[in-house]
Amino acid sequence: MTFHEIFETYTSVAVFGMSTNPSKPAHYVPAFMMEKGYDVIPINPVAEEIAGRKAYKTIADVPEKIDILNVFRPSEQCLEVVEEAINRKRRTGDIQLIWLQEGIINEAARKLAEENGIDFIQNHCMMKEYNML
Repeated sequence: MTFHEIFETYTSVAVFGMSTNPSKPAHYVPAFMMEKGYDVIPINPVAEEIAGRKAYKTIADVPEKIDILNVFRPSEQCLEVVEEAINRKRRTGDIQLIWLQEGIINEAARKLAEENGIDFIQNHCMMKEYNML
């Protein structure tokens, strides 16, 4: 699936590790996606609300449908995030794509996601890819 097809097809983006700090990419990239009309769902274990949206502590806590799980965590933490996403997909059937932001790479996480039917992008900025279309 191309970046264009991803942005045309999917509307909900859960952001694992969304920041409350507006100067961090983990805040302004999801805020940009909200401005473009995407339903952004913050996941942050210590925040109640981010950018005017209710924040959830875990992927499992999110009641809404998730199309894309956008991840802002260190590369070495991504395998655990993918395992949590797979557990949710088995339960709810959602999460079509896991997207690791620019600079975040984990091949074991990619392999596990793809083995479980989840598309996977790593080391790409969602905002940059959107702006290039």
